[in-house]
Amino acid sequence: MCVAALVFQNTARRWSVISNTNAYKEDEPRVNSEIRASEVLLIDDQGNKLGVVPTKEALRLSEERELDLVEVAPQATPPVCRILDYGKYRFQQQKRDKDARKKQKNQTVKEMKMRPKIDQHDYDFKVRAIKGFLEDGHRVKVSIFFRGREMAFLDRGREVLNRVMSDISPLGKVETEPRMEGAYMRMMVSPGSVMGAPAPAKQPEKPKQAGREGGAEKA
Repeated sequence: MCVAALVFQNTARRWSVISNTNAYKEDEPRVNSEIRASEVLLIDDQGNKLGVVPTKEALRLSEERELDLVEVAPQATPPVCRILDYGKYRFQQQKRDKDARKKQKNQTVKEMKMRPKIDQHDYDFKVRAIKGFLEDGHRVKVSIFFRGREMAFLDRGREVLNRVMSDISPLGKVETEPRMEGAYMRMMVSPGSVMGAPAPAKQPEKPKQAGREGGAEKA
């Protein structure tokens, strides 16, 4: 009886701590006595589905195993509950959230500006910088600036962006297609594999199959 009483006291103390430190919030699961449903679909601590059982029975089973009953799918009918160590579960969840916030905070938007008639040396330097930004996990806004009469030759800016799309593969993917914003043609690139967008840049090379080798020289 003494051992049983001690187990009960430890369990009650743990439940009390969870209840006090985790007053129910809409974005947090209900735990133990906070669960309102009269019956639940129960999954035990080994991942076994025990079927639909009365909530009181689920609480008894979780207490026997010195664990917690956690409502993991409140929208289901009946709600789905799991037997687990909620303290450990919450710690792991907080760690994942913290890592996600840290990653999001470290990711910034870099901008790289170019001209429609950019020379090869300057182009190579800026493409290397874009690759470096992508490798560090940053998004990059690539901007082509048109001055005066250059606005009549927007295709030249698009050609430069197509080259960038091709040269940064597979470090980046096009998040926002090229579009005009005032005197700038801009596209947004994010870390990842290039998907679909480089196709316009590769089209001029297709005539090689018909024996036209001049396309490669023009590139």
